[in-house]
Amino acid sequence: MLPKTAHSHRRDFAAALWIQLLAMLLIGSPAVSADAATTRSPLVQLQTESATLSIGSNGSLLAFSRRSDGMDYLAKNQPAPLLSLRSSGTLHAPEGATWDATAHRLTLRFGKSGLSAQIRVISKPSHLSFELIEISPAGSADLAVWGPYPTSIRKTVGEVVGVVRDDTFALGLQALNIKTLGGYPDNDEGSADRPYGARPTDFGSVLQAYSMDRSKPRSIAVWSKRAPNMPVPAVPGETVLGSKIALFGCPEPQALETLGKIEVAEGLPHPLIEGVWAKMSPERGRSYLIANFSESTIDEMLGYVKQANLMSLYHENAFKSWGHFEPNPKFFPGGIAGLKACADKAKASGVRLGAHTLSNFIQTQDPYITPEPDARLAKTGESTLTEAVDATTQTIPVASPEYFTNRLGNELQTVVIGKELVRYGSVSTNAPWKLLDCQRGAYGTTASEHPRGAAAGKLMDHAYKVFFPNLELQREIARNLARVFNASGLSHMDFDGHEGCLAPGEGTYGNEVFAKEFYDRLDHTVINGTSPPLSHFYWHINSYCNWGEPWYGGFRDSMQEYRINNQVFCERNFIPKMLGWYLLRTATCLSDMEWMLARSAGFDSGFALATSLEALRKNAESGPILDALREWEKARRAGVFTPEQREALRNPKREFHLETVTGGGWDLFPFHDSADFQHEQLVRQPGEPTSAAWDLKNPDARQSLQLKLRVSGKAGSIRNPTFEINRSATLTIPVEIQAGQSLLIESDAIVRLYDAKGNPVQSFPLKTALPVVQPGTNPVTFDCEFQGDTPPKVTVTFKTRGSPTRVGK
Repeated sequence: MLPKTAHSHRRDFAAALWIQLLAMLLIGSPAVSADAATTRSPLVQLQTESATLSIGSNGSLLAFSRRSDGMDYLAKNQPAPLLSLRSSGTLHAPEGATWDATAHRLTLRFGKSGLSAQIRVISKPSHLSFELIEISPAGSADLAVWGPYPTSIRKTVGEVVGVVRDDTFALGLQALNIKTLGGYPDNDEGSADRPYGARPTDFGSVLQAYSMDRSKPRSIAVWSKRAPNMPVPAVPGETVLGSKIALFGCPEPQALETLGKIEVAEGLPHPLIEGVWAKMSPERGRSYLIANFSESTIDEMLGYVKQANLMSLYHENAFKSWGHFEPNPKFFPGGIAGLKACADKAKASGVRLGAHTLSNFIQTQDPYITPEPDARLAKTGESTLTEAVDATTQTIPVASPEYFTNRLGNELQTVVIGKELVRYGSVSTNAPWKLLDCQRGAYGTTASEHPRGAAAGKLMDHAYKVFFPNLELQREIARNLARVFNASGLSHMDFDGHEGCLAPGEGTYGNEVFAKEFYDRLDHTVINGTSPPLSHFYWHINSYCNWGEPWYGGFRDSMQEYRINNQVFCERNFIPKMLGWYLLRTATCLSDMEWMLARSAGFDSGFALATSLEALRKNAESGPILDALREWEKARRAGVFTPEQREALRNPKREFHLETVTGGGWDLFPFHDSADFQHEQLVRQPGEPTSAAWDLKNPDARQSLQLKLRVSGKAGSIRNPTFEINRSATLTIPVEIQAGQSLLIESDAIVRLYDAKGNPVQSFPLKTALPVVQPGTNPVTFDCEFQGDTPPKVTVTFKTRGSPTRVGK
């Protein structure tokens, strides 16, 4: 999440540009004050198979309509410039236009500014392409903005993919190269929390894209102000010329197919999985297993993956370091050859092999850092030494403290001087400025003498204890990654930490560069996901977004609302849906796993199951869990659940069990929860019972007792909870449960104790059989021993398994 001040900065920046645009269009433009009939008369009409785009003599869109019946989706009374240019700090909208049908060129004139622009326009069956090919005077524009194009469509706004849809029709914008960013220029960096190629508005939505001139050095705030006033070097030749977009309109059911056609026609990334476009492949959104493996354990791990019929086996720590990505000798003593042997085995068994990284993050043990730091590491800024220093001094005199006192994004407090890295403890509070308590020769570099005037550059770093590259080195790191994937045959990866590609100061452009550099150098398909934000051009490369982590609560609690919200995000952006990571521990039970699998089936979403070889070996339910994974995934991918069943399966308060049926199909069993029954310590006269009396209503068949018991309060505990069922069967559980903990008993008669976050504490089998509950009302008495000065309260919920529904047959 960005700090509020960063959000405000971006809003103010974007608002200023938008006000300039409105002023030019609504106040100073001769076209707006001309006769209405002339203003609405199209200069040119461009058509695709399904849509018509009309452009007026003022250089603005007049209509964006459905070709079959002329239905216009351009929002009324809203500015709709085809292209605006910023020069000398002012954004200029077009005021006039001419059309050369022979050359397919549109010339825009920008009034008193003296600017003009030529745009090459090509009509294709699926879309229209617009390319900025010339600006006069040359080099006079530092920003080109396509749109925003206002539409009346609001029902479904795919903000990242740049497509808006209602029930019948879709409109879309696609950036056709990485210099063209989907969204609106929120700041001089060119970055956003989520690049909005489309955005909902009060009147409907807008489609938008832009390009920045990066060919001149700049000093700007970088990465949500982690690096204020950071010097960003020029990217030679990277001007706004060549910025290119596609616009299209098509029947709503054809929107995704049309995006695929645009990719092919324009030479965009168009990854295939076994010959089928990844966005439409039956392999899209498949679940996978995350666990470390080695040359000696690969066969056993592949056996688990095959039993569950998951897509891939994904290594968490495959590399010796990030940056060069050499195989980790702990797991792969044979190096690349050893890793390739594992990948070959996986491929032969129909399983992908993957490896985790954090994109452009550079670990401190990588050769880019030690024994000599690479000159292309990203620097937030630098100063000069005001005096010469020897190799032992622990005080470094600098001309300015500006870049060294910043606390945001300054975890390692490291400067580079020549070929030495120096960590400093603090900065003097007054001139003469000094870096104090310095550790010389940090990270295995060599402490050296440095002359007066030598540059001391503050390195960009992160809480993960890593450094970052500049744009040139970032490209090289992407190539390193592709080289290792090609040599080893790895075919699954996440661009986790993709936001780190903001470090060079080029905003979202840096994200696009890294992903495309990697993609362009692959010799085989690599399934890939990403961390937020997902960028517009990278959408073409991306295979899925699997957001949601298991580290912040119990199996059923960690980031659940966030996971569910992401399903809607994926749907509106044509991204295969995924529920995130879940954790299989030694104590994870089948019912927890089926709880997650029901959500997966309900949302038709894949997931990642993170585990370890030890957990798989020691968990007594590993076999049934892997079997359940296989069957639930098979049923989900076969689409056997009805819309009504899927709606029920999405409810996190509901539980289900799936069983295979001889001859094909499955039985889907629902569970029914009772009301919550509560009990607290009572003060009674001697001999009077202190137990609670409840009526358990079982709507299902005769079956064993199943329950969840929760202890709430600030302190205290209970011991030996005791249940008497139907005045005939007694169950005492020999356990102490602390305030905040919970206890689960299911039909397998295993007692499972969880902490306040839902993490397993202990488990053990009962020594006595579970009582039976009959159909209808079952009298229950409950008591326990309360402990502590402020005894906690007890809440008990019973559950019963209902009759099955046959699916898939």
